[in-house]
Amino acid sequence: MGSRTGSHQLRNGLIVSGRPEQHKEKQPTVTSRAIPYTGGDVKKSGEIGKMYGIDFSASGSHHHTSGSIRFGSNSGQIDPIPKKSSSSSSNSGPIQPTGLITSGPLSSSTNRRSGPLEPAGSFKKVVYSSAVTGVSDDIKMGFRVSKVAMWVLLVVLIMALMAGGFVMATVKIYVILVGVGGVLVPILVVLLWNYAYKERGLVGFLRRYEDAELRGAVDGQYVKVTGVVTCGSIPLETSFQRIPRCVYASTELHEYKGWVGKSAHPRHRCFSWGRRHSEKYVGDFYISDFQTGLRALVKAGYGAKVAPFVKSTTVVDITTSNRELSPNFLRWLADRSLSSDDRVMRLKEACIKEGSTVSVMGVVRRQDNVLMIVPPAEPISTGCQWARCVLPTYVEGLILTCDDIQNADVIPV
Repeated sequence: MGSRTGSHQLRNGLIVSGRPEQHKEKQPTVTSRAIPYTGGDVKKSGEIGKMYGIDFSASGSHHHTSGSIRFGSNSGQIDPIPKKSSSSSSNSGPIQPTGLITSGPLSSSTNRRSGPLEPAGSFKKVVYSSAVTGVSDDIKMGFRVSKVAMWVLLVVLIMALMAGGFVMATVKIYVILVGVGGVLVPILVVLLWNYAYKERGLVGFLRRYEDAELRGAVDGQYVKVTGVVTCGSIPLETSFQRIPRCVYASTELHEYKGWVGKSAHPRHRCFSWGRRHSEKYVGDFYISDFQTGLRALVKAGYGAKVAPFVKSTTVVDITTSNRELSPNFLRWLADRSLSSDDRVMRLKEACIKEGSTVSVMGVVRRQDNVLMIVPPAEPISTGCQWARCVLPTYVEGLILTCDDIQNADVIPV
């Protein structure tokens, strides 16, 4: 076995076939070493700078610090960060707390478009949008008696007075005058009674009015619905006590006028309370019927005619002696540019909180599977209540009645 057969002898003397393998040079062993900390400087990163195509020959010295990089938010290209100076410090892009490196200035949290916070104790008047109705101070209500009947009654009274006076002048019989007076006096008493009892009689009639079956109510039917209310898209708030989540909010300032003094309004009579300032608001809300459980949308906003009969509570009574003891009330007056002189004042607030039990009287409307209660087009009359000697009384708009006073019998929702 020679070299022609391709055999060779190993070092240990054993002869094997095949060509002897050529010895390769042994590769040097790569020893690991600690990677130096660069501090974000590419020049100290060794070959990593060449990977990003940065030429170090132009910089020359390691003291040049403009080689730091930051990644753009779009393409990942390297953009040198300029050297920080006092003139451009506000435009430099700081690193976010998350550790992400971004290019460009970062917006500050103070630039958020959030409304200014009102200081504690501020009673600025809230300006609502057109979706909230500003309720007028006086509810449009009165007696509904036909003009023909009124004129007939007036003519009969005049004729009776003329006949009684003629008979008394000619015959000298005073019994006739007594008889005429006996007819006129009861009529005057009934008129005075109706004038004084008008609002109480109307509220009593509204309470005695039977609740309708809302499930079977047809479109256009006048109904009374009693149930729990919830706020619509715009909840309301009283201006002084700041009671939140209301469907109706009212704050009124009254002043007392004695024999002399300033009047709250042109019709303010002596020895009475007169309304000087008023803030009443109501918006669309929902009512859940107690009888059927149905939920209806009450359209009380967007300038609708609304007649609220809600009890108010006295919040503050101000006299000359305790005026300085109510700084919040004085601040409330100042925010509305109302004088705080020696007047005797009383602040009242009323509200219908979310979760209160309310009775609503209006007309049913069904549109696109939405059940609504809207104000009636014509005033609603109570009719003549003979047992109470009350003439027919009418009221305009959507009627709201609530016996709950703020926290009483309010169901949390």
